[in-house]
Amino acid sequence: MRLNTWAKRLAAMGVVAVLLIALACAASALALQWRPSAKYPIQGVDVSDAQGEIEWWSVHGAGADFAYVRATSGAAGRDMRFAANWDAVPKTGMRRGAMHRYSLCHLAVDQANNFNTTVPRTPDALPAAIELGFTDDCAARPDAPAVIAELRRFLTMVEAHTGKPVLLKISRPFDAAYHVTAAFDRPVWATGNFFPPDYAARPWRMWQANDMRRIDGIEGPVNWDVVRP
Repeated sequence: MRLNTWAKRLAAMGVVAVLLIALACAASALALQWRPSAKYPIQGVDVSDAQGEIEWWSVHGAGADFAYVRATSGAAGRDMRFAANWDAVPKTGMRRGAMHRYSLCHLAVDQANNFNTTVPRTPDALPAAIELGFTDDCAARPDAPAVIAELRRFLTMVEAHTGKPVLLKISRPFDAAYHVTAAFDRPVWATGNFFPPDYAARPWRMWQANDMRRIDGIEGPVNWDVVRP
């Protein structure tokens, strides 16, 4: 009798396990396709050469209205796909913007020169974006006044080149450490999967809403972004 009871319990546990696995698979599939509602009419992607060659017509067909493409990193890094992406995006009718991944290990002047000599001044381009986050390739953690002073130099130089205020794409940990969104009156591009973020000192202008989205035209996951109406 006792063995029979245990057999029934194990069978019940097996059914529960199967149901949990099915729910997890369904949730994962939903996450890969999820995008914010029509409350945000302008939506798009941001990419780097990590996505490889992109079929931009398919990306546009998937509902993207714009694309930010990484141009540079640090003082000397240049994205291998920037030129191809920069030329291809507007041919689909999508708007384009360029991004720089900022490094705490390099001088702001050198980083701004890297960006300005890589990205052409294009009147109809979206404002340039600076990606601010802690990265594995740089262990430096300067004090806050030094970081703010360096960022001010970068913004001044890049804005003189592009003629538009730079967009601050900033992670929660970076803003918590350096209070960048409080220091600079610039549009904020905040990050956070599925739930609108509230960590910045001012309301976000753009939101990276899903960093695992899968769409036609791009191999693997891509960041999906929305603009506040």
